[in-house]
Amino acid sequence: MSIAEFDVIANYFSQDFPKRSDVVLGVGDDAALCSIPSDKQLVVAVDTLIENVHFPLKTRPEDIGYKALAVNLSDMAAMGATPAWMTLALTCPHIDETWLSKFSSGLRELAESSKVSLIGGDTTSGPLTITIQIMGFVTPNSALQRSGAKSGDGIYVTGTVGDAGLGLASIEKRLVLARPLQKIVESRLHRPTPRLVEGKALRGIASSAIDISDGLAADLGHILKASGVGATIETDKLPLSSALRDSLSAETAWNFALSSGDDYELCFTVPKDKERDLQDALPVNSYTRIGTIERRTGLRCVSSNGRMFMPQESGYEHFIKLNIGATPRKRRSRSR
Repeated sequence: MSIAEFDVIANYFSQDFPKRSDVVLGVGDDAALCSIPSDKQLVVAVDTLIENVHFPLKTRPEDIGYKALAVNLSDMAAMGATPAWMTLALTCPHIDETWLSKFSSGLRELAESSKVSLIGGDTTSGPLTITIQIMGFVTPNSALQRSGAKSGDGIYVTGTVGDAGLGLASIEKRLVLARPLQKIVESRLHRPTPRLVEGKALRGIASSAIDISDGLAADLGHILKASGVGATIETDKLPLSSALRDSLSAETAWNFALSSGDDYELCFTVPKDKERDLQDALPVNSYTRIGTIERRTGLRCVSSNGRMFMPQESGYEHFIKLNIGATPRKRRSRSR
């Protein structure tokens, strides 16, 4: 027996989510009422996840719920913001109470650990689509942005890159991994870690920042364009997990690291005079320097022997997907 829209909201999205004192009126009315601290700026982001575009078919509903919030929290991290509230627009082909229970469980799990309150949203019928809008705070003039990189700045990334792309390749049977490695990289795809702590620590240190959703090369390209600069990446310094190193040749691993989406690590730049501050702000094993910002525009990837390396793919775009040196083709289950 199907249930009504308001029963869906009441049963799965009104109870048990974190409550915040700055929410005056939350789920259940025409709109939410929230109190914004007088000494903060409001940061707002929104992301949509569509089945078989942003997550593969048959992805566990609890993983879909978790990831839907994680990708939004990653945007907060890239701005150095503290998340506070979210709204949810859920479109699904039919009411499946088992699916809804698991989806809301995954969403609630990350909401609790990040102290984000669900304050409203909408439910509709149609192809499975999840849209979350997230809101948070920063101290005025402290937000990280894409536009501040300068020549001589170091280029850094948190964690490792390419794992989510390897996880997708495993799910799509494009390659076969040992079972332990398969579980690790598929978890990186389904449950990325938003770098909220790192993002806040980088305020006042990083000259620019972005989260890696469409691929390191593509997302670093956004920094370069916004800042009017270029860069050189040293491919041998790309932080690769043991799963990539043990499963792929060096050049194939570099391709995954540079072109795969869905890692949700942070890529950021730091001036020379802030390097000591960076070392004091974050554990040295939590980030890796991979290159340098330069005056000459464009992105160059160079191996240790000085040979130029050209990634086989340019990163994910929704309306234009280019495979460098080949004809356009459709790509499934990639971020953004």
